[in-house]
Formats: sequence, C-alpha cells, structure tokens
Amino acid sequence: MGVDYYKILQVDKNAKDDDLKKAYRKLAMKWHPDKNPNNKKDAEAKFKQISEAYEVLSDPQKRAIYDQYGEEGLKGQVPPPDAGGPGGATFFQTGEGPNVFRFNPRNADDIFAEFFGFSSPFGRMGEGPGGGIGGGGMRGGLRPFGGIFGDDIFSSFGEGRPMSQGPRKAPPIENTLPCSLEDLYKGTTKKMKISREIADASGKTLPVEEILTINIKPGWKKGTKITFPEKGNEQPNVIPADLVFIIDEKPHSTFTRDGNDLIVTQKISLAEALTGYTVHLTTLDGRNLTIPITNVISPNYEEVVPKEGMPIPKDPSRRGNLRIKFNIKFPTRLTAEQKSGIKKLLAP
Repeated sequence: MGVDYYKILQVDKNAKDDDLKKAYRKLAMKWHPDKNPNNKKDAEAKFKQISEAYEVLSDPQKRAIYDQYGEEGLKGQVPPPDAGGPGGATFFQTGEGPNVFRFNPRNADDIFAEFFGFSSPFGRMGEGPGGGIGGGGMRGGLRPFGGIFGDDIFSSFGEGRPMSQGPRKAPPIENTLPCSLEDLYKGTTKKMKISREIADASGKTLPVEEILTINIKPGWKKGTKITFPEKGNEQPNVIPADLVFIIDEKPHSTFTRDGNDLIVTQKISLAEALTGYTVHLTTLDGRNLTIPITNVISPNYEEVVPKEGMPIPKDPSRRGNLRIKFNIKFPTRLTAEQKSGIKKLLAP
C-alpha cells in the first residue's frame, strides 16, 4: 500500500474529522522545521508526510481512493481492471484514462497556515526580534518573539489553544424581513432562497443555493432577530458569517401597533359623538366585531376592548387590548337657528 497515512498521523482507520485535526495539530507542532533547527532535514521530511497524510485523510474523496487503491492509486497508477469501487469506472475519472486520479500534494506550509491561521508559530532561530512570524507572512496577529519559545507555548497548541485568535469570524450579514401585521398576528412561515459559496475539503469554493425556512411566531415585534449560524460564504481561515433576518412591520391600512395593543381611529361626526355610535371592525384574523358605544365621545375618549390586541409572544393564548380612538368632525359653521337650538338642548 506504500505510505501508511493512518500510521503517520497515529490514528485508526475509523478516525473522524476531529480526531484527524487533533492528530495533525499535535504532530505538525512537534515536527515543524522551525522547532527542530538541529534536525531540520529529517523534520522537514516528517512535516511534509504529516501534512500529506492530513490532506488525504481529511478529504472524503481522496480518502476513499486511498482506502481502496493505496498511495499508488492516489498518485496516478491505474489500479487492476477488476477493481470496482463505488460508482464503477466513472467515479474517479479525470480524463486521463479510466480510474486515474491525479493527486499532487499541496505545499505543507500552506496547509499549516490554513490550519493555524499563520505560516509559522516560531521565530526563525537567531533572527532576533522581528524575525520569524513577526516579520513575514503571519496572519494570526501575534507579536514577534524572535525564536524564543518554551514548553508552555507548544503545550497550548497541543491542547488546541493556539496563541493566535485562530480563524476570525466574519461579521454577521443582516437582512430586513418585512412582514404584514396579519403575518405577525397569526404567525406564518416564510421561505428565503440564498446563494452562498461553500468550500470543499481542498479549499476550493463553489456556489450553492439553499432555501431557509423562517417560522414567524404570533406576536413577534419589529426588530426581532432570527439567526442562521454560519450561513455566509466559506473561505480559508474565516468562520462563515451568521445570517441574521430582522423583522420589520409593514404599515396597515386600519390598525397601528403599540407594544401588544392594537389601535384604530374612527372618524365620526359631532352628532354621533354626542348621541352614540357603533364601531364595526374586521379583525386581523378575519372576524367581524361590533362594538356599540353609548357614552358621550369627547375628543380624548378611548374605548378599550380587552384581549383583542396582538398575541403576547411568550404566551400566545394571552393578548393585548384593542384601543379605539375617535376623530370627531366638527361643523365649520352653524346658523343662528342651529346655535339657538343647540343652546336650548344643551342648557344645564
């Protein structure tokens, strides 16, 4: 089988992604050429092997080929004609003949840089301050420490706590989600189509489209945020952004909202204000309400109908109130006869 990648990484055949990362982190730190200045040539060879083993085993396609055909199959030798494999001869076809898969290992330093977020965690020996990572190619945000390192530095890497911040998280992507008052009253489901870039195991990105389902709960308010973690574009050394939808409320022709209450304003004449008025309303869920008002309606009068407001999100069986306000239309002029009649009618 040629090189045994599982043995090189010291993992078993069923190793999961996390096991591979742990093994690579530990061994790459141990054999990095900058940490082995007195044994540099051997360390470089070992470091390359570790990187190659990690590159193959962490990529499902390369790992499948390696498990079936070994290192020879990976690097271009044609396997025996009777070797079937998943999907038959076309599974690994690359245009170089049946069942040929060309694998050219990537640069070991590139893999290390992608994994840890910078090209070397150690200063170059003898370069003094500003050498090594402080001086070049470093993306992790460390101060230079020119080749001076101790066990505490490496143990922190070994335990999965690199000195750098690790991959940075991309800032959230926010989108407004306009909803009608009816949607927010009854609750609804909205489906959003998004396009994003995802990365395969080799770091190559490809566009995909996804449908996200947003369940809007009865009573949700403007400003409510729905977060889909890490649904932004994938790219090396960056944790994808969270996708955030922020509820907005479309204006309604009849109702306005005040917290959990609904407010409606009715235009009435002065005669109706003085003699009584019946309010007819269609609720947000389509019911017809009839509310007779026998009180005298003054300009600041408000009729409160309990439990006909918005559902309360934490307990949708409870609701706010419906508050009815009035816009009273006063006559622009009265005749002498009307004035005299009103005085008589309203005299104390």
